Amino acid sequence: MKIFLLIAFSLFQLHLNAQLTNEKIWFSRDYSPKGVSGLKNLNDGQSFCKLVPNDDELKSLSCQKFDIKNGQFLTTIFSTAKISVENKPIKIESYDFSENEKKVIITNGFEAVYRHSGKSNAYVYNLETNQLIKIGQQKVMYPTFSPDGNKLAYVIDNNLYYYDLLKNKAIRVTKDGLKNEIINGAVDWVYEEEFSMSRGFEWSPNSQFLAFYRFDETQVPEFSMDIFGSLYPKKETWKYPKAGEKNSVVDVYIHKIGSKKNVRCETSSEKDQYLPRIKWISDNYLTVQRLNRHQNKLELLEFSYQYSKPTLLYEETNEKYIEINDFTFDVFVNKVGVYTSVFYLSEKSGFNHLYLRKKSSEIGSKESKTEDIQITTGNWEIDVFLGIDKKRNLAYFTSGMDKPADRQLFGVDLNTNTIKQITKESGWHSIQFTETFDFFIDRFSTIMIPTQTVIRDFNGELIRVLEDNATLSQKLNDLKLSTVNFGSFTSTENIKLDYWEIRPPNFDETKKYPVLFFVYGGPGYQTVKNQWGGPNYLWYQMMAQKGYIIVSIDNRGSGGRGEAFKKCTYLQLGKYETQDYIEAAKHWGKQPFVEASRIGIFGWSYGGFMASNAITFGADYFKAAVAVAPVTNWRYYDNIYTERYMRTPQENPTGYDLNSPINFVDKIKGNYLIIHGTADDNVHFQNAAEMVKAMNEKNIPYDAEYYPNTNHGIAGGKIRWHLFNKITQYLESNL
Repeated sequence: MKIFLLIAFSLFQLHLNAQLTNEKIWFSRDYSPKGVSGLKNLNDGQSFCKLVPNDDELKSLSCQKFDIKNGQFLTTIFSTAKISVENKPIKIESYDFSENEKKVIITNGFEAVYRHSGKSNAYVYNLETNQLIKIGQQKVMYPTFSPDGNKLAYVIDNNLYYYDLLKNKAIRVTKDGLKNEIINGAVDWVYEEEFSMSRGFEWSPNSQFLAFYRFDETQVPEFSMDIFGSLYPKKETWKYPKAGEKNSVVDVYIHKIGSKKNVRCETSSEKDQYLPRIKWISDNYLTVQRLNRHQNKLELLEFSYQYSKPTLLYEETNEKYIEINDFTFDVFVNKVGVYTSVFYLSEKSGFNHLYLRKKSSEIGSKESKTEDIQITTGNWEIDVFLGIDKKRNLAYFTSGMDKPADRQLFGVDLNTNTIKQITKESGWHSIQFTETFDFFIDRFSTIMIPTQTVIRDFNGELIRVLEDNATLSQKLNDLKLSTVNFGSFTSTENIKLDYWEIRPPNFDETKKYPVLFFVYGGPGYQTVKNQWGGPNYLWYQMMAQKGYIIVSIDNRGSGGRGEAFKKCTYLQLGKYETQDYIEAAKHWGKQPFVEASRIGIFGWSYGGFMASNAITFGADYFKAAVAVAPVTNWRYYDNIYTERYMRTPQENPTGYDLNSPINFVDKIKGNYLIIHGTADDNVHFQNAAEMVKAMNEKNIPYDAEYYPNTNHGIAGGKIRWHLFNKITQYLESNL
């Protein structure tokens, strides 16, 4: 009898241990997948390298070279045991090779500057001479080799430099850099955040020119916040242009190596506009993308050091807005003339597709011929354009062609426009090709299967597995997680909306369950993805174990379904997205297994904005809402993002005011929890403070939580654990 009780107790304990908890998800990270990091493809297209710990007391690392196809060790490229700084092996936080792979740049001691950029100690190690050179007397930003490997450009204190590795000499390109006034070679906060930029310079292919940005921020309003932890809090101040406010004046310059003259490209910097990309098309010609402030007219301009006036290469307009483009160039020169191929993505057909612009100019002729060809067509979209395989005459891209929730790899034949699907497993494939396009790394997952990292050949055939996360998959199987169901429903406005749904384990249709919606909802984004969602997904499963049905939908404005579906929210962010979630609440509320009086919603950032709108405009349908780091008034957010979809507050005041929850707090009936980090440099704490102020003035009950010195991600130490304990307990008590 005692043995039986002991076995029963042990099985009970095993069952308890198999339950998901916030501590296991957010702190001990018991269910974190393994990745394949530090892996770099090499120029030959047949090998890669990665950092491997040496078997010594110094904790040194070796950069080892392996054969892609069979994984065989080939050679050690370098070892930190032989590279000393202050009599210790050099520490590596990141590294990168020169184009000829004869030198390597090593960085450590990273310090953040903005959300996505920072400065580090930088060293160049010569693999042939074993010589180590420290770059600069202080930390530098964006250390980048010239294509010939003989120079290294970088930024210190808002000024651009390059180091001549042959002469062991640093050359200063600019001198007027000054914090919160002039930036050379880098970009300002809003360009980095909204144009996905950081480095503000580019080497020409022949290493003879450096093109760089100059930002004049002097007229941009400042934003500041307190950092706590000392008797007198430290105040951080930086330039942040909010909707309708002044931008930096931006110029692009070309510096010729060996010359003191910097040539300014005539991009009309006196006009209110953006220059979101620079890219060299050849040794002597630089392209600059120019976008008007409304972001509905895109121009591709060409400049040179010798000729600073613009030549227009491409122009596109849209009645709403245009996403910026990373044009891909192929220039061919022979005795007859110059032939330029430009590959680009555009939504001008109504869906995001690949186009080719051909331009030919014969020697001695003042005329040129230009031809535009649409390579892909159909009522589906390209997600990521991956490049041109000249050997096979294919263009590669990923798309949710048949299922918007999936991403597959495709290749299109540039002669016949025939499209071939290369990856086959249903799910989400993130692709990284080798230099020669002979192989690619496929990071593949589904919403229920953690990421598997494999190597495939150009036909999609499996070569070998780098990481299958089999151990984690078994641990997840032991948890008996609920199956995630994908489907769609049609709203009363006859809009088809896709969703995923997680029901509690041992779901019983005769019972009634509360529903929790997870929302993001921002333009072009999707939450209905057949992709591993990490700790967020496991938290949804934990809430399902607690008896909640978890649902997310792709509302109008979401990506992957064409321009009309995505851009219908133009000039009125939040209106249709909120209507769709109200429709979803009505739809699930009618289900016989749902307790319609217990429907809640949770979201972060744009999702926090949506959750706040749901508890105001949808007060009759949502009992509880949790809004983390929400935008509560679009007048408080940066101008590049906000004006892309809303224009300025001066032009569109009703669009701003009629869809911001801060103006409708008196509609709140249910339970509302607002959470924010006080050091959020993206969605400022001001949003939460002003929302709380508005609720106080109307005597509206609410709950609030703030996290000192945390940014938009609200993380670090035990903070995420604390955050999700708070959210979990709040929902259990109020939904």
